Amino acid sequence: MATRTVGILIFDDVEVLDFAGPFDVFGKANAIPRGETEPAPFDVRLIAEEQRPYRASASAPGQDFLISPHFTFGTAPKLDMVLVPGGQGTRVEDQNRVLLDWLTKTAPTAEIAASVCTGSFLYAAAGLLDGRRATTHYWQLDRLRQTYPEITVVDGVRWVDDGQVVSSAGVSAGIDMSLHVVARLLGRDFAARVARAMQYEGQWESPG
Repeated sequence: MATRTVGILIFDDVEVLDFAGPFDVFGKANAIPRGETEPAPFDVRLIAEEQRPYRASASAPGQDFLISPHFTFGTAPKLDMVLVPGGQGTRVEDQNRVLLDWLTKTAPTAEIAASVCTGSFLYAAAGLLDGRRATTHYWQLDRLRQTYPEITVVDGVRWVDDGQVVSSAGVSAGIDMSLHVVARLLGRDFAARVARAMQYEGQWESPG
């Protein structure tokens, strides 16, 4: 099986665990022993509009840290998976035409387009959730429903798998969703080994 390239979007005021949790899941998957001739299952990369440090936020004043992307929109390789995290920055980036155009061009051709927390608002702003089921952080469910009535917003779940588009609720739910994606692509037993490697006990086997 070929290595899948996972592109995780970053932007200023992205929520730390929204991108770092999935990054760790797909990265840990590469450390799980497989057949000697099997390639690493994932190549995980951070992608941003510009090649510069971005400020990630832990949702508390003065608790930011800087992260640097591996690629820009213009230099990124073809992506098998696009993952959009959330955070306060989504309230700015949902008006960023350059970012939305990149999503419109890139996400539909990926095997999986995933979002964590309010990352779903960026997909929604790009028109990529119309007619689909999706979720977001529970604080933002009503806003998503009211702003984008074309979306079937699902309450009370950790993640929603709508085929090519997979979305999760807030922050730590992105880890559950990512493990679900690993299970979908590589099997439940392999995903369980990744969860054990992370010493993670979550709800990745059931969306509820």
